Amino acid sequence: MMERAKKGIQKFGRSLLLPIGVMAPIGMIMGLTGALTQSYMIENVSWLGNSTVQAVLNSLQTITGEIFDNIPLLFAMGVAYGMSKVDKGISVFSAVLGYVTLLVVVNVYLTLTGSLADEETMTEVGQGVVLGIQTLRLDAAGGIIAGLVAAYCTDKFYKVELPLAFAFFGGKKFPPMATFFFMIPIGFIIPVVWGLFTRFLLFISPVFLNDVFGVGAYWFAHRALIPFGLHHVLASVVRFTEAGGVYMIDGQQYIGILNATNKVLFDLGPDSPSWSLAPDLFKYLASGQMLTTLFRVPAIGLAMYHTSFADNKKMAKGAILTVVLTAFLGNITEPLEFSFLFIAPQLFIIYAVLCGVLTIPLNFLNVGIGYIRGTIFDFGIFGLMYENTNWLNLVLLGLVNFVVFYYVFKFAIRYFNLETLGREKGLKNSTLLQEKQYDKIADIVIQGLGGKENIANIDNCVSRLRIDLKDQSQVNVEAVKDSGSSRVFFPQDNHIHIVFGPYVEFIRNAIDEEMKKG
Repeated sequence: MMERAKKGIQKFGRSLLLPIGVMAPIGMIMGLTGALTQSYMIENVSWLGNSTVQAVLNSLQTITGEIFDNIPLLFAMGVAYGMSKVDKGISVFSAVLGYVTLLVVVNVYLTLTGSLADEETMTEVGQGVVLGIQTLRLDAAGGIIAGLVAAYCTDKFYKVELPLAFAFFGGKKFPPMATFFFMIPIGFIIPVVWGLFTRFLLFISPVFLNDVFGVGAYWFAHRALIPFGLHHVLASVVRFTEAGGVYMIDGQQYIGILNATNKVLFDLGPDSPSWSLAPDLFKYLASGQMLTTLFRVPAIGLAMYHTSFADNKKMAKGAILTVVLTAFLGNITEPLEFSFLFIAPQLFIIYAVLCGVLTIPLNFLNVGIGYIRGTIFDFGIFGLMYENTNWLNLVLLGLVNFVVFYYVFKFAIRYFNLETLGREKGLKNSTLLQEKQYDKIADIVIQGLGGKENIANIDNCVSRLRIDLKDQSQVNVEAVKDSGSSRVFFPQDNHIHIVFGPYVEFIRNAIDEEMKKG
C-alpha cells in the first residue's frame, strides 16, 4: 500500500514538470517587463520613456500576463496528461472541460449565496476573473484538482458501454462527461472550505500580529499554503481586513496592512512621522518577501547545483538558473518550490519552517522597504532610492538566510539522497547520442525490453524513461545499456528506469513513434 502511494506521488510530481517548465521563463519575462514599465523606473531611466520601447515592453507584459493568469489551466492539462494511463488526449480534453466547469460552478455558488463581490472589492476577498468568469482565485490548486479528476475519469470510464439508445455517448466520449459531473459537487464544496478557512484565519489573526513571533507565523503559513493555492486567502485577509490591524494615520482610520501601507508609502513618505509604522507594515509585504526571492531561492538553487551529479551539472545549471531568476526578477517562487515539493515533501516542510523562523528578526531591524512584490527592482526603488529604509539591515539578515538555507538544503539533499534538479547519474559517451540517432536508440531500447508487446506504458521525467512492463524477466539490461543509457534499474517489479539525461524527451518521442508502427 505504501509503495503504491509512493509511486502515485512520484508520478504526480512528474506530471507537474511541464507547467512548471512553462511558468519559469514566462514568469521571468513578465516580472522584468512589469518592472520596466513602472513610472518610477521610467523617471529614473530616460531611455525607457521611448514610446517604441514602452510599446514593446507593454505588449510583452500583456502577453505573458495573460498566459500566466491562466497557468492553472496549464496545470490541469499537464496533470491530466501525466497521471492518465490510457488515452492522454481525452484526459487533457476532459481536464480543460473540468476546469472551466469548476470555475463556473464556483461562480454559481457565489451568486446564489450573495457572495459575489463587486469588481472594486473582489481582490480583497480572494476573488478574480479567470477565463472571463468571476470566481475564487484557486490558482494552481484548481487546475490540479481538475487534472486529477480528468485522469481518474479517463482511466476508469474510457471503455464504458451504454445502452443502445445512448451508445453514442459511450467509450471515449464518456470521460469528459464524467469529469463534468464530478466537478459540479466539487465546485460547490470548495467555496465552503474556502469560507471556513477564511473564518479560521480571522479567528487566529492575533497570532499573525504578535509583536515577537507574528511575522514568522505569517510567513510560515504563507509558504505552507502555496501547494493548496490558499496563500492568496491568507494574504487577502491580512492585507484588507481587521486581521491585519486597524491603523490611525493623520486622524483617519485604515483597515488592513495594505491600505495603511499605501497611505504611508505613497502619500506621506519617509519624512512623515507616520513612517514609524513602515517597518511593522512592510514586513508582511516586500521586506518579508525579499528574504525569499533575493536570498533564500538563490541559496536553494546553489545548493541544488552543488549537489547535482558531475555529468549533469551543465543541464542542471540552465534549469536552476531559470527558476532562480524567475523569483529574483518576477517574485514567482512556485517553479522552484514545486520542483522539490512532491519529490521531498519533508524538505518543503523544513523550508516553510525556516522561512517563518528566519523572518522574525525583521521585528528588531527597523527595515522600511515597500511594496508588495519583493523583487530586485522593488529593492532598488523602494529600498535604495527611498530614505530611512535601513536596507542594509535587510541585506545582512538576507545573507544569514542565504547561508542557513544553502547548508540545510545541501545537507538534506545528500543525506536523504533526494532527486532534486541535476540528481541523476551522468551519461557515458555514446556515438548514437552524440549523433542524435534517436530512432536507433529507440529500437535498441524496445528490443532490450523484450519487444513492443512487453511494454505496458511509457513515461518520462527530466532525465529518465519510466516504463511499465508486462514481464520483467524478458528484459536484457545489458542490451538496454548499449543504447547509451548511463543507468538502468528496477525501482519496483515490472517497472524500469532508463537514464538518458537531457536527451530523454527526444528518445521518448522516438520510442512512441516506433511503438505506433505495425
